[in-house]
Amino acid sequence: MNFSTIRNFITRWCAGEENWVDTRTVYIGHKEPPSGSEAYIPQKYPDNRIVSSKYTFWNFVPKNLFEQFRRVANFYFLIIFLVQLIIDTPTSPITSGLPLFFVITVTAIKQGYEDWLRHKADNAINQCPVNVVEGGEVVRKQSRKLRVGDVVLMKEDETFPCDLILLSTSREEGTCFVTTASLDGESSHKTYYAVQDTKAFTTEEDFDTLLASIECEQPQPDLYNVFGFCFRPLGSENLLLRGATLKNTQHIYAVAIYTGMETKMALNYQSKSQKRSAITVLIRPHPSSVSPLLSVLYLCILISKALINTVLKYVWQADPDRDEPFYNQKTDTERQRHILIRAFTDFLAFMVLFNYIIPVSMYVTVEMQKFLGSYFIMWDDEMFDEELGERAQVNTSDLNEELGQVEYVFTDKTGTLTENNMEFIECCVDGHVYVPQAICNGQVLPGAMSMDMIDSSPGPGGKVRQNAMSCVTCSLGLACQETEELFFRALCLCHTVQVKEEETVDGIKMGLHQGKSTSFYISSSPDEVALVEGMKRSFFSVSVESRFELLEVLTFDSVRRRMSVIVRSSGGELYLFCKGADSSIFPRVISGKVAQVKARVEHNAVEGLRTLCVAYRKLSVDQYEETCHLLNSAKLALQDRDKKLSEAYDLIEKDFILLGATAVEDRLQDKAADTIESLHKAGMKVWVLTGDKMETAAATCYASKLFRRSTQILELTTKRTEEQSLHEVLFDLSRTVQEDSSQGNYKEIFLEICRNCSAVLCCRMAPLQKAQVLIKASPEHPITLAIGDGANDVSMILEAHVGIGIMGKEGRQAARNSDYAIPKFKHLKKMLLVHGHYYYIRISELVQYFFYKNVAFIFPQFLYQFFCGFSQQPLYDTAYLTLYNISFTSLPILLFSLIEQHINMDILKKDPSLYRDIAKNSLLRWPIFIYWTFLGVFDAVVFFFGAYFLFYNTTFTSNGQMFGNWTFGTLVFTVLVFTVTLKLALDTHYWTWINHFVIWGSLLFFVIFSLLWGGIIWPFLNYQRMYYVFMQMLSSGPAWLSIILLIVTSLLPDVVKKVVSRALWPTTTERIQVSERAHTHTHCLSHIRSGPLSVPCAGFPLNPDLSLLTFSPRHSSFLLPNNCLKVKMFFKV
Repeated sequence: MNFSTIRNFITRWCAGEENWVDTRTVYIGHKEPPSGSEAYIPQKYPDNRIVSSKYTFWNFVPKNLFEQFRRVANFYFLIIFLVQLIIDTPTSPITSGLPLFFVITVTAIKQGYEDWLRHKADNAINQCPVNVVEGGEVVRKQSRKLRVGDVVLMKEDETFPCDLILLSTSREEGTCFVTTASLDGESSHKTYYAVQDTKAFTTEEDFDTLLASIECEQPQPDLYNVFGFCFRPLGSENLLLRGATLKNTQHIYAVAIYTGMETKMALNYQSKSQKRSAITVLIRPHPSSVSPLLSVLYLCILISKALINTVLKYVWQADPDRDEPFYNQKTDTERQRHILIRAFTDFLAFMVLFNYIIPVSMYVTVEMQKFLGSYFIMWDDEMFDEELGERAQVNTSDLNEELGQVEYVFTDKTGTLTENNMEFIECCVDGHVYVPQAICNGQVLPGAMSMDMIDSSPGPGGKVRQNAMSCVTCSLGLACQETEELFFRALCLCHTVQVKEEETVDGIKMGLHQGKSTSFYISSSPDEVALVEGMKRSFFSVSVESRFELLEVLTFDSVRRRMSVIVRSSGGELYLFCKGADSSIFPRVISGKVAQVKARVEHNAVEGLRTLCVAYRKLSVDQYEETCHLLNSAKLALQDRDKKLSEAYDLIEKDFILLGATAVEDRLQDKAADTIESLHKAGMKVWVLTGDKMETAAATCYASKLFRRSTQILELTTKRTEEQSLHEVLFDLSRTVQEDSSQGNYKEIFLEICRNCSAVLCCRMAPLQKAQVLIKASPEHPITLAIGDGANDVSMILEAHVGIGIMGKEGRQAARNSDYAIPKFKHLKKMLLVHGHYYYIRISELVQYFFYKNVAFIFPQFLYQFFCGFSQQPLYDTAYLTLYNISFTSLPILLFSLIEQHINMDILKKDPSLYRDIAKNSLLRWPIFIYWTFLGVFDAVVFFFGAYFLFYNTTFTSNGQMFGNWTFGTLVFTVLVFTVTLKLALDTHYWTWINHFVIWGSLLFFVIFSLLWGGIIWPFLNYQRMYYVFMQMLSSGPAWLSIILLIVTSLLPDVVKKVVSRALWPTTTERIQVSERAHTHTHCLSHIRSGPLSVPCAGFPLNPDLSLLTFSPRHSSFLLPNNCLKVKMFFKV
């Protein structure tokens, strides 16, 4: 949903519609004109406070209670508790009130702690000190107290607290360098320019005398453009965005124009909504959910039971002797009550009696399982990165099982798939290829210096010439030597690289070598740094100050995709050097070895390298003067300055002579390609959403094995939509991926195309576009995962079902706003294929087991009403009703849901196709759910009627005494507790001492509690109906026999079903489980036959003559077909 319209409406309404204008006037230093001035329109702006928390100290209790009781389950149990307080019910209010209080308290503590962490993070940002110029002096203020119009003093390495317009810098030319790593993932240094008319103001006293204003547009989410006016037009080169960091500049002065939640990055953040997993929706109804829910179904079953019993009660009491027997005469008040009121009261009483079918304790058990289970991710040593010293983090434990249901992965490119660390690989000069570090065809050449540039192009006879750059042989010819010298000179001069002595990045000092300060390079483009460092390693460098004079810089932009410099040599010669993308250089070249260079560029592109072409032309004095005139006219234009500059650049950059090309590699992160391949085999579709250009992103996709050479590529680009209408392009693509063309609007057709492709690449994406392209709203409702490392990925991370941030070089905003944070992209493989798999298996068993044991628990109570005249007499004692879900049966399933491993984690990593077995919520589908419900009903029937027929008209004690109703109920309850606990033991595959302790300990606790509860006369009870009941039951031999017989009978059908299904229709998981057991058995036998000191294996007999049939694991590997389709979508920002 797009909230921009609502936001604008609220802002206008708060400010007053009559005061709302489309632009804002910012008075620098708050030097506003008199209030009576006609031109002055007072405007209200928000402060610079950032708020991501949900609660305050005052509203926590009421707001949290309101949110918790909005959940239908909690509200239902509250109603049941109130009914027990108001009317006479067969059970105590404690049986419902105590579990409800426990659930509400635990949930409130958990949510309060998480919100306290958000408050702590907000305060760290809002209380950060900022230098503000007031009255000619510098005053320290907290960031939250900044206002629009404040002049701030920022020093090197400080982060901008809000959106600023640059007024002046410590550099004479009025420039500063900024890193936007936390915004767009780029750690390179970008150049920004001060307003020309204010760059001379360099002290606080100067700004105290400045009377000026800035007129700019109201806050917009567009990061790359700003429209304003301060003496002259303002552009994006004057705007410093919140979150960026000042680099390589001592200090700057700037004025705040957008603060707080009106900053451009804040407007690009997707609103934070509470994420809930599919299983949470399934078991916990919510007003916004329309999915079929287990709790709603069981609520319907509960109402049906209560209604049936109410009707049958009045049918039974139609006989006056049954309605008012001699031993239970009614009072006059009861006789005078209307029958409808009596029926409604009885209906509520039956609702209270059967309400345990909906397990309130399940919700707190699920919460505990999610919270405690999240620590297994944080404790995983394989997801610890030694370089960063960071472990995986869990910010939201509510989504653990969603990690096992992911169908679409949306990933950023720079810093996520790649290291964002460029390395110079090779260059092609006049058709000859040179590689650094004396490497040719992967081998180190003998006799060559380790840092020499060598000519590795084939020479006569197919041999490889070895020519160091410092001593190029004359066999290449004078013309070739001149071309090479111009090429390397162009690389040394045509750039925006700056030299810095020392810098701290993420706590690591750069520019230090053996404790001594050394220089290193910084630039707005990491490619430029890689090229200049490559030239430095090749010992080819030029002293720009002594030999060349830099006259003009034609800056790079994404439309031209090239940059140029005009320099004058010491001999007075004028050169125009240009480097840029091949598509922007080749059309402007008039001579040079275009064919050879173009072939090498295409070869490098196939290898996934980033390529740049280098060209030049000589300028005469007249041409240079004409160039200066064009540039000055464009720079001084008051309107359409960017357009006129672009036209001037287009006229200047032409008639080039091609020199060569370079190849730079942005290395993939370690095991990034293996991770993507594993995700594909697991059945997930990977989309790459990046703000980078088309060629670079496509090369990365090929290198990471997201795209393959044999696959068909579909392109939806701006260029194609200019040649054809968007409607025609979409229908052409739709007919390509499927025979029947899709019908509907553009969005539906577009999503249908993407769903039929195995991978998608989207380029030139703005942060908000990344969030909007997610396909959560498609008919299949797939589970989506977004992963990124920069602040530009936050919207995408918040929008996806599961958001993962990478703790890399590009700041921590993505990690702070994500649900999970990991150090490297490679850790995503284990997080999904192992942890996600385990989490889903565990919680699926937990949910189904809880409903199973509660059906088995309450259905005998329903059957008992047919034998007690529908009198609402409970079958079980109040203590058993209260503690069944809280104590007797809760710990075993909680532990199972924390440590169960149905398959070894090494197998899950090696065979990603196992992830498909649990895809699309396969373990919580209706057939499986109905089977568990049927199993609960079957066990309940066995418990009740088995005990009934075994006890019917039979003497059980030595003195001839008959068992009473409480003994009967205790026997049924004993069989119930043992059966459901042993059922869980049969489902357990991964046994440890903790399992044994908890499972057998729970059964022992039940026995001990029953002995104490029935063996002592408790003074605080007004009844002693359970006194000596349990001990009397255990003193009977037939009772012991009945308990054992009923437990075996109850468990037998499930055991038979499992044996038959595993023998006839085994799943991939079951085959692997058999294989693991066979492998373990073989390992044991090898120890047995090794000698007298053999080691026994638990569960297998020590028989040296035992012959063993082993099963080979059947790995169902999934391969993408050769004709699978990919889509690349390129959006021009």
